[in-house]
Amino acid sequence: MDRMTGMTTFVKVVEEGGFAAAARKLDMSPSTVTGHIQSLEARLGVRLLNRSTRRLSLTEVGKAYYERSLNILTDLEEADSMVQALQTTPRGRLRLNASVTIPPLLGPVIAEYTALYPDVTISMEMSDRMVDLVDEGFDLAIRLQPVPDSSLIVRRIGSYRLLVCGAPSYLEKNGTPREPRDLVNHNALSFSQSPWSSEWRFSGPHGDETIPVSGNMETNSANALRLAAVLGQGLAMLPSFLVVEEIKSGRLVPLLSEFARTEFPISALYAHRHHLSAKVRSFLDLLSKHYRENPAWADPCKARSADCFAPDLSVVPQLAVPTPIRPSNAAVG
Repeated sequence: MDRMTGMTTFVKVVEEGGFAAAARKLDMSPSTVTGHIQSLEARLGVRLLNRSTRRLSLTEVGKAYYERSLNILTDLEEADSMVQALQTTPRGRLRLNASVTIPPLLGPVIAEYTALYPDVTISMEMSDRMVDLVDEGFDLAIRLQPVPDSSLIVRRIGSYRLLVCGAPSYLEKNGTPREPRDLVNHNALSFSQSPWSSEWRFSGPHGDETIPVSGNMETNSANALRLAAVLGQGLAMLPSFLVVEEIKSGRLVPLLSEFARTEFPISALYAHRHHLSAKVRSFLDLLSKHYRENPAWADPCKARSADCFAPDLSVVPQLAVPTPIRPSNAAVG
């Protein structure tokens, strides 16, 4: 006999004051109820109930067993209710792992999410390494890099492009590249963790192109590159979502956009497809909604109400001949 079934039957018999009434509540036959009680008493080696033709009463040990059983069944019901609530109402701690570059993308989503679901606490760790979600206790990872083959579930949230950008002050002094090959005459600020930090890749009207570049700054921080570009130090190739506000305000000008047609995925990774918790499911839905409602994250030129594939270079004074720059060897780690 199932121990929980025997305990549940015993409690119901006591509550209803008889076998027949308990049988009706449990949708069992009276003989099945009697069998469960007899099996329970035989397993325990004690008499739990005093039976007569007119009344049913608890023995001393039966009263103690009833009180303990009632507490256990109440705790079990509360545990079931708690788990079901967690599946339907977001609450608890949501542990996120995200690529180091991603905070500008996640910031507004997290702000709205915590306002919508005050019972959820966000714990976010930034890392460009591929973490083990299960072993390290993460609910969700948001990645920019290609996802290796694994048992993880991968959901595409959106996409981004790599855009070459420069400050108006830099372009006024050094000219505006019109084709990728013009970059050989410019100070290219490099992202050291990219496999093509010294070669920038393009895909446009002339097909795929790989252009060797050089410059006086190298760093593993995309934010450092963005700030250096804003300050007019050189040109930087950056994720489109990272430069939305700078392009919108005019602090950076997107360049060679017609040669930057390749889209890269922004992916969410989690361990299980089925029985996804409410906190994870609701965060994924909100992140997808934010991305759909903010097309500038994928194409910042839309924030300038301009055609990204035909950028308005008239905002930058043009020089007839770009002035070459001789990069120094300084590097930033």
